[in-house]
Amino acid sequence: MKLFSNNFKLVTHFLMPMLLVFLLSVSEAALAASNKSVESLRFWTAPDHTRIVLGLSSPTVHKVFTLDNPPRLVLDLTGVKFDATLPKFSSSHKVISLIRQAPRNNKDLRVVIDLKTTVSAKSFLLIPNANYGHRLVVDLYPKEKSTGKQPLAVKKSASAAKSHKWIVAIDAGHGGEDPGARGHRGTREKVVVLAIAKKLAALVNRQPNMEAYLVRTGDYYIGLRQRMEKARRAKADLFVSIHADAFKDQRARGSSVYVLSNRGASSEAARWLANSENSADLVGGVSLDDKGGVLASVLLDLSQNHTEDASATVAGAVLKNLKGVGHVHKKQVQRAGFMVLKSPDIPSILIETAFISNKNEEAKLRSPKHQSKMASAILKGIKTYFANQRLPSTPRLRTAKATYKIKRGDTLSAIALRHRVSLASLKKANAMRSSTIKVGQVIQIPS
Repeated sequence: MKLFSNNFKLVTHFLMPMLLVFLLSVSEAALAASNKSVESLRFWTAPDHTRIVLGLSSPTVHKVFTLDNPPRLVLDLTGVKFDATLPKFSSSHKVISLIRQAPRNNKDLRVVIDLKTTVSAKSFLLIPNANYGHRLVVDLYPKEKSTGKQPLAVKKSASAAKSHKWIVAIDAGHGGEDPGARGHRGTREKVVVLAIAKKLAALVNRQPNMEAYLVRTGDYYIGLRQRMEKARRAKADLFVSIHADAFKDQRARGSSVYVLSNRGASSEAARWLANSENSADLVGGVSLDDKGGVLASVLLDLSQNHTEDASATVAGAVLKNLKGVGHVHKKQVQRAGFMVLKSPDIPSILIETAFISNKNEEAKLRSPKHQSKMASAILKGIKTYFANQRLPSTPRLRTAKATYKIKRGDTLSAIALRHRVSLASLKKANAMRSSTIKVGQVIQIPS
Protein backbone atom coordinates (compact mmCIF):
# COMPACT_ATOMS: atom_id res chain seq x y z
CA MET A 1 0.00 0.00 0.00
CA LYS A 2 2.87 2.33 0.85
CA LEU A 3 4.49 1.52 -2.51
CA PHE A 4 1.26 2.42 -4.32
CA SER A 5 1.02 5.68 -2.41
CA ASN A 6 4.57 6.63 -3.29
CA ASN A 7 4.03 5.77 -6.96
CA PHE A 8 0.80 7.77 -7.04
CA LYS A 9 2.58 10.81 -5.62
CA LEU A 10 5.35 10.40 -8.15
CA VAL A 11 2.93 10.15 -11.06
CA THR A 12 0.84 13.10 -9.96
CA HIS A 13 3.99 15.13 -9.40
CA PHE A 14 4.97 14.80 -13.07
CA LEU A 15 1.55 14.55 -14.70
CA MET A 16 -0.33 17.34 -12.96
CA PRO A 17 1.66 20.16 -14.65
CA MET A 18 1.14 18.49 -18.02
CA LEU A 19 -2.56 18.08 -17.29
CA LEU A 20 -2.86 21.74 -16.33
CA VAL A 21 -1.11 22.82 -19.55
CA PHE A 22 -3.45 20.60 -21.57
CA LEU A 23 -6.57 21.94 -19.86
CA LEU A 24 -5.32 25.50 -20.30
CA SER A 25 -4.70 25.00 -24.02
CA VAL A 26 -8.12 23.42 -24.47
CA SER A 27 -9.80 26.28 -22.65
CA GLU A 28 -7.85 28.83 -24.73
CA ALA A 29 -8.90 27.06 -27.94
CA ALA A 30 -12.52 27.03 -26.77
CA LEU A 31 -12.29 30.72 -25.88
CA ALA A 32 -10.78 31.53 -29.26
CA ALA A 33 -13.56 29.61 -31.00
CA SER A 34 -16.20 31.46 -28.98
CA ASN A 35 -14.58 34.79 -29.87
CA LYS A 36 -14.92 34.26 -33.63
CA SER A 37 -17.11 36.96 -35.08
CA VAL A 38 -18.35 38.73 -38.18
CA GLU A 39 -16.81 42.17 -37.70
CA SER A 40 -18.19 43.88 -40.81
CA LEU A 41 -20.57 43.28 -43.69
CA ARG A 42 -20.19 45.22 -46.93
CA PHE A 43 -21.57 44.95 -50.44
CA TRP A 44 -20.77 46.23 -53.93
CA THR A 45 -23.05 46.19 -56.95
CA ALA A 46 -21.58 45.54 -60.40
CA PRO A 47 -23.55 45.42 -63.67
CA ASP A 48 -23.47 41.61 -63.78
CA HIS A 49 -23.33 40.62 -60.09
CA THR A 50 -23.50 41.74 -56.47
CA ARG A 51 -20.64 41.02 -54.07
CA ILE A 52 -21.23 40.48 -50.34
CA VAL A 53 -18.13 40.62 -48.10
CA LEU A 54 -18.14 39.49 -44.48
CA GLY A 55 -15.12 40.66 -42.49
CA LEU A 56 -14.10 37.88 -40.08
CA SER A 57 -11.98 37.88 -36.94
CA SER A 58 -10.53 34.54 -38.11
CA PRO A 59 -11.26 31.89 -40.77
CA THR A 60 -14.34 29.74 -40.27
CA VAL A 61 -16.15 26.81 -41.81
CA HIS A 62 -19.16 27.95 -43.82
CA LYS A 63 -21.91 26.54 -46.00
CA VAL A 64 -23.94 28.32 -48.68
CA PHE A 65 -27.27 27.15 -50.14
CA THR A 66 -30.38 28.63 -51.75
CA LEU A 67 -34.08 28.37 -50.93
CA ASP A 68 -37.09 28.99 -53.18
CA ASN A 69 -40.55 30.54 -52.79
CA PRO A 70 -39.45 33.21 -52.05
CA PRO A 71 -35.83 33.08 -53.28
CA ARG A 72 -33.25 33.29 -50.50
CA LEU A 73 -29.56 32.60 -50.05
CA VAL A 74 -28.44 31.17 -46.70
CA LEU A 75 -24.96 31.38 -45.13
CA ASP A 76 -24.25 29.12 -42.19
CA LEU A 77 -21.04 29.96 -40.29
CA THR A 78 -19.68 27.59 -37.65
CA GLY A 79 -18.75 28.92 -34.21
CA VAL A 80 -19.28 32.58 -35.11
CA LYS A 81 -21.26 35.43 -33.58
CA PHE A 82 -22.49 38.55 -35.40
CA ASP A 83 -20.84 41.78 -34.30
CA ALA A 84 -21.45 44.08 -37.28
CA THR A 85 -24.04 46.43 -38.79
CA LEU A 86 -26.39 45.09 -41.42
CA PRO A 87 -26.40 47.17 -44.64
CA LYS A 88 -29.61 48.56 -46.06
CA PHE A 89 -30.63 48.12 -49.69
CA SER A 90 -32.63 50.58 -51.75
CA SER A 91 -35.91 49.48 -53.28
CA SER A 92 -34.30 49.84 -56.71
CA HIS A 93 -31.61 47.20 -56.06
CA LYS A 94 -32.15 44.48 -58.65
CA VAL A 95 -30.93 41.50 -56.63
CA ILE A 96 -31.22 41.95 -52.85
CA SER A 97 -34.11 43.27 -50.77
CA LEU A 98 -32.85 42.50 -47.26
CA ILE A 99 -30.09 40.81 -45.23
CA ARG A 100 -30.90 39.37 -41.79
CA GLN A 101 -29.05 37.26 -39.24
CA ALA A 102 -29.69 35.15 -36.15
CA PRO A 103 -27.80 32.73 -33.83
CA ARG A 104 -28.14 29.03 -34.64
CA ASN A 105 -27.71 26.09 -32.27
CA ASN A 106 -26.48 28.52 -29.57
CA LYS A 107 -23.00 28.54 -31.16
CA ASP A 108 -23.30 29.11 -34.91
CA LEU A 109 -24.57 31.96 -37.08
CA ARG A 110 -27.07 32.00 -39.92
CA VAL A 111 -27.20 34.91 -42.38
CA VAL A 112 -30.17 35.02 -44.76
CA ILE A 113 -30.19 37.14 -47.92
CA ASP A 114 -33.70 37.84 -49.21
CA LEU A 115 -33.52 37.97 -53.01
CA LYS A 116 -35.62 39.60 -55.71
CA THR A 117 -34.60 36.99 -58.29
CA THR A 118 -33.00 33.57 -58.44
CA VAL A 119 -29.20 33.61 -58.42
CA SER A 120 -26.16 31.41 -58.76
CA ALA A 121 -23.66 31.96 -55.96
CA LYS A 122 -19.90 31.63 -55.62
CA SER A 123 -18.24 31.84 -52.20
CA PHE A 124 -14.61 31.79 -51.07
CA LEU A 125 -12.38 32.87 -48.19
CA LEU A 126 -9.66 35.51 -48.54
CA ILE A 127 -6.58 35.85 -46.38
CA PRO A 128 -5.63 39.24 -44.85
CA ASN A 129 -3.91 41.86 -47.00
CA ALA A 130 -2.74 45.43 -46.52
CA ASN A 131 -6.30 46.75 -46.34
CA TYR A 132 -8.45 44.01 -44.79
CA GLY A 133 -8.35 41.00 -42.48
CA HIS A 134 -9.94 37.59 -43.09
CA ARG A 135 -12.98 37.75 -45.36
CA LEU A 136 -15.76 35.55 -46.65
CA VAL A 137 -16.81 36.68 -50.12
CA VAL A 138 -20.11 35.72 -51.77
CA ASP A 139 -20.77 36.73 -55.38
CA LEU A 140 -24.40 36.62 -56.55
CA TYR A 141 -25.07 36.29 -60.29
CA PRO A 142 -28.72 36.71 -61.35
CA LYS A 143 -29.93 33.83 -63.51
CA GLU A 144 -31.08 35.08 -66.90
CA LYS A 145 -34.62 34.22 -67.89
CA SER A 146 -35.05 32.80 -71.38
CA THR A 147 -37.26 35.05 -73.51
CA GLY A 148 -36.59 33.61 -76.93
CA LYS A 149 -35.36 37.00 -78.11
CA GLN A 150 -31.93 37.89 -79.40
CA PRO A 151 -29.50 38.54 -76.49
CA LEU A 152 -28.78 42.16 -75.77
CA ALA A 153 -25.03 41.56 -76.05
CA VAL A 154 -25.44 40.38 -79.64
CA LYS A 155 -27.43 43.46 -80.54
CA LYS A 156 -24.75 45.72 -79.05
CA SER A 157 -22.00 43.95 -80.96
CA ALA A 158 -23.94 44.21 -84.17
CA SER A 159 -24.44 47.96 -83.73
CA ALA A 160 -20.78 48.39 -82.79
CA ALA A 161 -19.73 46.63 -85.99
CA LYS A 162 -21.67 49.20 -88.03
CA SER A 163 -20.04 52.16 -86.25
CA HIS A 164 -17.12 53.64 -88.20
CA LYS A 165 -15.36 54.79 -85.04
CA TRP A 166 -12.30 53.86 -83.05
CA ILE A 167 -13.34 52.13 -79.83
CA VAL A 168 -11.28 53.17 -76.79
CA ALA A 169 -11.62 50.90 -73.73
CA ILE A 170 -10.91 52.98 -70.62
CA ASP A 171 -10.12 50.94 -67.52
CA ALA A 172 -10.23 52.59 -64.10
CA GLY A 173 -7.97 50.48 -61.90
CA HIS A 174 -9.06 48.63 -58.75
CA GLY A 175 -12.58 49.11 -57.33
CA GLY A 176 -14.90 47.65 -54.70
CA GLU A 177 -13.09 45.43 -52.20
CA ASP A 178 -9.78 46.48 -53.78
CA PRO A 179 -9.22 50.19 -52.98
CA GLY A 180 -5.74 50.33 -54.52
CA ALA A 181 -3.17 52.69 -53.04
CA ARG A 182 -4.07 55.16 -50.31
CA GLY A 183 -2.75 58.69 -49.75
CA HIS A 184 -1.86 60.48 -46.51
CA ARG A 185 -5.28 62.17 -46.42
CA GLY A 186 -7.04 58.86 -46.97
CA THR A 187 -7.53 59.40 -50.72
CA ARG A 188 -8.28 56.07 -52.36
CA GLU A 189 -6.84 55.25 -55.74
CA LYS A 190 -10.01 53.54 -56.95
CA VAL A 191 -12.00 56.78 -56.48
CA VAL A 192 -9.72 59.29 -58.21
CA VAL A 193 -8.88 57.05 -61.18
CA LEU A 194 -12.59 56.42 -61.85
CA ALA A 195 -13.14 60.20 -61.87
CA ILE A 196 -10.33 60.65 -64.41
CA ALA A 197 -11.60 57.72 -66.50
CA LYS A 198 -15.10 59.21 -66.71
CA LYS A 199 -13.71 62.60 -67.73
CA LEU A 200 -11.59 60.94 -70.41
CA ALA A 201 -14.59 58.95 -71.68
CA ALA A 202 -16.62 62.16 -72.00
CA LEU A 203 -13.82 63.77 -74.06
CA VAL A 204 -13.43 60.70 -76.27
CA ASN A 205 -17.17 60.62 -77.02
CA ARG A 206 -17.00 64.23 -78.23
CA GLN A 207 -14.64 63.18 -81.02
CA PRO A 208 -16.42 62.45 -84.33
CA ASN A 209 -14.33 59.34 -85.02
CA MET A 210 -14.09 57.84 -81.50
CA GLU A 211 -16.28 56.03 -79.01
CA ALA A 212 -15.45 55.31 -75.36
CA TYR A 213 -16.12 52.08 -73.49
CA LEU A 214 -15.77 52.28 -69.70
CA VAL A 215 -14.58 48.94 -68.36
CA ARG A 216 -15.62 49.88 -64.80
CA THR A 217 -18.47 52.37 -64.35
CA GLY A 218 -18.84 52.24 -60.56
CA ASP A 219 -17.29 51.09 -57.29
CA TYR A 220 -17.00 47.33 -57.78
CA TYR A 221 -14.24 44.85 -58.40
CA ILE A 222 -13.31 43.34 -61.80
CA GLY A 223 -10.63 40.68 -62.21
CA LEU A 224 -7.59 41.57 -64.29
CA ARG A 225 -8.30 39.00 -66.99
CA GLN A 226 -11.97 40.03 -67.05
CA ARG A 227 -10.92 43.58 -67.87
CA MET A 228 -9.14 42.37 -70.99
CA GLU A 229 -12.08 40.18 -71.95
CA LYS A 230 -14.56 43.05 -71.55
CA ALA A 231 -12.43 45.21 -73.85
CA ARG A 232 -12.32 42.45 -76.47
CA ARG A 233 -16.09 41.94 -76.30
CA ALA A 234 -16.48 45.68 -76.91
CA LYS A 235 -14.23 45.23 -79.98
CA ALA A 236 -11.85 47.86 -78.63
CA ASP A 237 -9.06 49.25 -80.81
CA LEU A 238 -7.14 50.57 -77.79
CA PHE A 239 -7.01 49.68 -74.08
CA VAL A 240 -6.06 52.42 -71.60
CA SER A 241 -5.74 51.48 -67.91
CA ILE A 242 -5.62 54.40 -65.47
CA HIS A 243 -3.96 54.22 -62.05
CA ALA A 244 -2.40 56.38 -59.33
CA ASP A 245 1.13 55.34 -58.43
CA ALA A 246 2.53 54.64 -54.96
CA PHE A 247 6.03 53.92 -53.74
CA LYS A 248 7.81 53.33 -50.45
CA ASP A 249 9.81 56.55 -50.98
CA GLN A 250 7.31 59.37 -50.37
CA ARG A 251 9.44 61.80 -52.37
CA ALA A 252 8.68 59.94 -55.62
CA ARG A 253 6.49 62.03 -57.91
CA GLY A 254 5.32 62.43 -61.47
CA SER A 255 3.29 60.51 -64.04
CA SER A 256 4.42 57.44 -65.99
CA VAL A 257 3.24 55.40 -68.95
CA TYR A 258 3.78 51.65 -69.13
CA VAL A 259 3.60 48.96 -71.77
CA LEU A 260 3.93 45.22 -71.30
CA SER A 261 7.32 43.66 -70.76
CA ASN A 262 7.88 39.92 -70.77
CA ARG A 263 11.60 40.27 -70.11
CA GLY A 264 11.59 42.07 -66.76
CA ALA A 265 10.80 45.55 -65.48
CA SER A 266 12.73 48.59 -66.65
CA SER A 267 13.31 49.91 -63.10
CA GLU A 268 12.95 48.98 -59.43
CA ALA A 269 9.80 51.11 -59.17
CA ALA A 270 8.31 49.37 -62.20
CA ARG A 271 8.99 45.94 -60.71
CA TRP A 272 7.57 46.94 -57.32
CA LEU A 273 4.50 48.48 -58.93
CA ALA A 274 3.78 45.50 -61.20
CA ASN A 275 3.94 43.10 -58.25
CA SER A 276 1.46 45.18 -56.24
CA GLU A 277 -0.94 45.70 -59.18
CA ASN A 278 -0.92 42.03 -60.23
CA SER A 279 -1.65 40.89 -56.68
CA ALA A 280 -4.96 42.75 -56.91
CA ASP A 281 -6.41 39.73 -58.70
CA LEU A 282 -6.30 37.82 -55.42
CA VAL A 283 -9.32 39.92 -54.43
CA GLY A 284 -11.31 37.94 -56.96
CA GLY A 285 -10.40 34.75 -55.17
CA VAL A 286 -8.26 33.55 -58.07
CA SER A 287 -4.56 34.16 -58.57
CA LEU A 288 -3.34 34.47 -62.13
CA ASP A 289 -0.06 32.93 -61.04
CA ASP A 290 -1.55 29.45 -61.25
CA LYS A 291 -2.56 29.91 -64.90
CA GLY A 292 0.91 28.98 -66.11
CA GLY A 293 -0.21 26.51 -68.76
CA VAL A 294 -1.13 26.85 -72.40
CA LEU A 295 -3.39 29.89 -71.98
CA ALA A 296 -0.79 32.01 -70.21
CA SER A 297 1.97 31.09 -72.66
CA VAL A 298 -0.22 31.81 -75.69
CA LEU A 299 -1.21 35.21 -74.29
CA LEU A 300 2.41 35.97 -73.55
CA ASP A 301 3.61 34.93 -77.02
CA LEU A 302 0.90 36.86 -78.81
CA SER A 303 1.62 39.98 -76.79
CA GLN A 304 5.15 40.06 -78.14
CA ASN A 305 4.07 40.45 -81.74
CA HIS A 306 2.05 43.12 -83.50
CA THR A 307 0.46 44.81 -80.48
CA GLU A 308 3.82 45.43 -78.80
CA ASP A 309 4.88 47.99 -81.41
CA ALA A 310 1.47 49.65 -81.49
CA SER A 311 1.37 49.85 -77.68
CA ALA A 312 4.78 51.53 -77.58
CA THR A 313 3.68 54.06 -80.21
CA VAL A 314 0.54 55.20 -78.41
CA ALA A 315 2.36 55.15 -75.04
CA GLY A 316 4.99 57.52 -76.40
CA ALA A 317 2.34 59.88 -77.73
CA VAL A 318 0.51 59.96 -74.38
CA LEU A 319 3.70 60.45 -72.37
CA LYS A 320 4.71 63.40 -74.57
CA ASN A 321 1.45 65.18 -73.74
CA LEU A 322 1.60 64.34 -70.03
CA LYS A 323 4.87 66.29 -69.88
CA GLY A 324 2.82 69.42 -70.52
CA VAL A 325 0.64 68.82 -67.45
CA GLY A 326 3.35 68.42 -64.81
CA HIS A 327 6.38 66.44 -63.73
CA VAL A 328 6.93 63.01 -65.28
CA HIS A 329 8.57 60.31 -63.20
CA LYS A 330 10.46 58.83 -66.15
CA LYS A 331 11.13 60.57 -69.48
CA GLN A 332 10.78 57.31 -71.41
CA VAL A 333 7.97 54.79 -71.66
CA GLN A 334 8.40 52.18 -68.93
CA ARG A 335 7.99 48.41 -69.22
CA ALA A 336 6.66 45.98 -66.61
CA GLY A 337 4.81 42.68 -66.48
CA PHE A 338 1.28 43.98 -65.87
CA MET A 339 -1.32 41.23 -66.27
CA VAL A 340 -3.91 43.72 -67.45
CA LEU A 341 -1.79 44.64 -70.51
CA LYS A 342 -1.56 41.10 -71.90
CA SER A 343 -4.38 41.38 -74.43
CA PRO A 344 -3.24 39.46 -77.53
CA ASP A 345 -4.64 41.79 -80.17
CA ILE A 346 -5.41 45.19 -78.60
CA PRO A 347 -2.68 47.82 -78.15
CA SER A 348 -2.64 48.39 -74.38
CA ILE A 349 -1.06 50.96 -72.09
CA LEU A 350 -1.16 51.67 -68.35
CA ILE A 351 -0.96 55.24 -67.11
CA GLU A 352 0.17 56.14 -63.60
CA THR A 353 -1.28 59.65 -63.35
CA ALA A 354 0.71 60.66 -60.25
CA PHE A 355 2.08 59.34 -56.96
CA ILE A 356 -0.77 59.20 -54.47
CA SER A 357 1.90 58.48 -51.83
CA ASN A 358 3.27 62.01 -52.40
CA LYS A 359 1.35 64.62 -50.37
CA ASN A 360 1.45 67.33 -53.07
CA GLU A 361 0.38 64.98 -55.86
CA GLU A 362 -2.36 63.47 -53.69
CA ALA A 363 -3.83 66.96 -53.42
CA LYS A 364 -3.72 67.33 -57.23
CA LEU A 365 -5.43 63.98 -57.75
CA ARG A 366 -8.31 65.15 -55.55
CA SER A 367 -8.80 68.27 -57.71
CA PRO A 368 -11.46 67.97 -60.49
CA LYS A 369 -9.56 70.65 -62.42
CA HIS A 370 -6.33 68.62 -62.39
CA GLN A 371 -8.29 65.45 -63.25
CA SER A 372 -9.62 67.23 -66.36
CA LYS A 373 -6.09 68.29 -67.34
CA MET A 374 -4.89 64.71 -67.10
CA ALA A 375 -7.83 63.49 -69.19
CA SER A 376 -7.16 66.13 -71.87
CA ALA A 377 -3.47 65.21 -72.08
CA ILE A 378 -4.29 61.52 -72.45
CA LEU A 379 -6.83 62.30 -75.17
CA LYS A 380 -4.26 64.31 -77.16
CA GLY A 381 -1.92 61.32 -77.16
CA ILE A 382 -4.71 59.00 -78.27
CA LYS A 383 -5.68 61.37 -81.09
CA THR A 384 -2.07 61.53 -82.28
CA TYR A 385 -1.92 57.74 -82.40
CA PHE A 386 -5.19 57.28 -84.28
CA ALA A 387 -4.31 60.07 -86.71
CA ASN A 388 -1.62 57.77 -88.10
CA GLN A 389 -3.93 54.74 -88.30
CA ARG A 390 -6.27 53.98 -91.17
CA LEU A 391 -9.88 53.58 -90.07
CA PRO A 392 -11.36 50.79 -92.24
CA SER A 393 -14.71 51.27 -93.92
CA THR A 394 -16.02 48.29 -91.97
CA PRO A 395 -14.03 48.45 -88.75
CA ARG A 396 -12.75 45.36 -86.96
CA LEU A 397 -13.69 43.12 -89.90
CA ARG A 398 -10.67 41.71 -91.69
CA THR A 399 -10.41 42.10 -95.44
CA ALA A 400 -10.24 39.04 -97.64
CA LYS A 401 -6.88 37.93 -99.04
CA ALA A 402 -4.96 39.25 -96.01
CA THR A 403 -1.53 37.66 -95.73
CA TYR A 404 0.89 36.91 -92.92
CA LYS A 405 4.61 36.14 -93.03
CA ILE A 406 5.71 33.40 -90.63
CA LYS A 407 8.19 34.52 -87.97
CA ARG A 408 10.46 32.52 -85.69
CA GLY A 409 8.46 31.05 -82.80
CA ASP A 410 5.11 31.18 -84.63
CA THR A 411 2.69 28.26 -84.53
CA LEU A 412 -0.31 27.85 -86.80
CA SER A 413 -2.73 27.65 -83.86
CA ALA A 414 -1.33 30.88 -82.37
CA ILE A 415 -1.66 32.65 -85.73
CA ALA A 416 -5.28 31.50 -85.98
CA LEU A 417 -6.03 32.80 -82.49
CA ARG A 418 -4.31 36.11 -83.17
CA HIS A 419 -6.36 36.71 -86.34
CA ARG A 420 -9.59 35.40 -84.79
CA VAL A 421 -10.09 32.59 -87.27
CA SER A 422 -10.39 28.86 -86.69
CA LEU A 423 -7.42 26.60 -87.24
CA ALA A 424 -9.46 24.54 -89.70
CA SER A 425 -10.37 27.56 -91.87
CA LEU A 426 -6.74 28.74 -91.83
CA LYS A 427 -5.50 25.33 -93.04
CA LYS A 428 -8.25 25.17 -95.66
CA ALA A 429 -7.41 28.63 -97.04
CA ASN A 430 -3.80 27.52 -97.52
CA ALA A 431 -4.50 23.95 -98.66
CA MET A 432 -2.55 22.57 -95.67
CA ARG A 433 -2.77 18.94 -94.61
CA SER A 434 -0.73 19.51 -91.45
CA SER A 435 0.14 22.37 -89.12
CA THR A 436 3.80 22.46 -90.17
CA ILE A 437 5.03 25.95 -91.13
CA LYS A 438 8.41 27.51 -92.00
CA VAL A 439 10.01 30.84 -91.14
CA GLY A 440 9.51 33.25 -94.05
CA GLN A 441 6.49 31.38 -95.44
CA VAL A 442 3.58 33.65 -96.47
CA ILE A 443 0.09 32.34 -95.76
CA GLN A 444 -3.41 33.61 -96.56
CA ILE A 445 -5.63 34.75 -93.68
CA PRO A 446 -9.34 34.07 -94.43
CA SER A 447 -11.77 36.91 -93.77
